[in-house]
Amino acid sequence: MSECTHDCSTCGESCAERTSPQSFLKELNPYSSVKKVIAVVSGKGGVGKSLVTSLMASEMQRRGYNCAVLDADITGPSIPKSFGITEHCKGTEDYLIPVTTHTGMQIMSINLILENETEPVVWRGPVIAGAVTQFWTDVLWTDVDFMFVDMPPGTGDVPLTVFQSLPIDGVVIVTTPQDLVGMIVSKAVNMAGMMNVPVLGVVENMSYFKCPDCGKEHAIFGESKVEQIAKEFGIAHTARLPIDPAVAAMVDAGEVESVSGEHIASMVDVIEKLDA
Repeated sequence: MSECTHDCSTCGESCAERTSPQSFLKELNPYSSVKKVIAVVSGKGGVGKSLVTSLMASEMQRRGYNCAVLDADITGPSIPKSFGITEHCKGTEDYLIPVTTHTGMQIMSINLILENETEPVVWRGPVIAGAVTQFWTDVLWTDVDFMFVDMPPGTGDVPLTVFQSLPIDGVVIVTTPQDLVGMIVSKAVNMAGMMNVPVLGVVENMSYFKCPDCGKEHAIFGESKVEQIAKEFGIAHTARLPIDPAVAAMVDAGEVESVSGEHIASMVDVIEKLDA
C-alpha cells in the first residue's frame, strides 16, 4: 500500500485512517492528576443536578478523598454559590488554578472567570463545549481522587463533548418523581450507552417531604418511580432525596459542605467502590 497522503479523496474505503477507531479523549496538562471522573446528568433542567453533584462530592471529601467539581453547565453555573465561593480563580502562563473550598475541594466554573457572576454567557454550542474541554486540559487539578462533572441538562453539544473528551468512569442520573421522567431518563441512559459509559445509579430528588411533626412522608410530586425506572433499565442502585427547606437554606447560604450526606450515602458507596 502506498504511503498515506492524508487526502481521503485519493484512497479507498479500506484505508486504515478511515477504518481504525479514533479517540477524542483530551489529555490533562502534565501538572495535573485525576484518578476517577463521574458525570452527573439529567434529561431536563430543574431537577437538582447541581445539588446532587455538590452533595456527592462533599460526602466523598468527608470520607478522606481529594475531590473536585468541574462545572460544565456553562450557561447556568450554580456550583460556586452552593459552596460559598465568591473569589475568582487565578492563573499562570501554563494553567488556571481552581478555587479551593472550605474543606479543600477544588472547583472550576465559568463564574470563577467572569468579572460579574450575573453576566450572561451568550455563546454558541461549539464555544461552550470548547470552554468545558479547557476546564479539563488547562486547569491545574492537584492529586484528585474523584472529579464530579456537573453536566448541563439534555443530550446536546456539551454532554457529547464531555463524554468524548473526558475519561468518564461512570454516570449518575438525577431525576424527579413526575410521570414524565421515564422518557427523560431513557434519553440519558441511551446516551450513556452510546458512549459506552456505565450508569452507576439514579438519584430521585424531591422524592418526598417528611413532616417534622408526625414523621409521615408525603409524595408532593407524586409517588416515587425511581425503583421502577431503575428496574426497567437494569440499573442496580438508587437513592432518594427529600424536599428539605433546611437543606435549601444551607445551599443558598453557600454551606452545602455542611449538609448531612445520609440520603446520598448509598450512591457514594457505589462510586467509592471504583477506587477499589
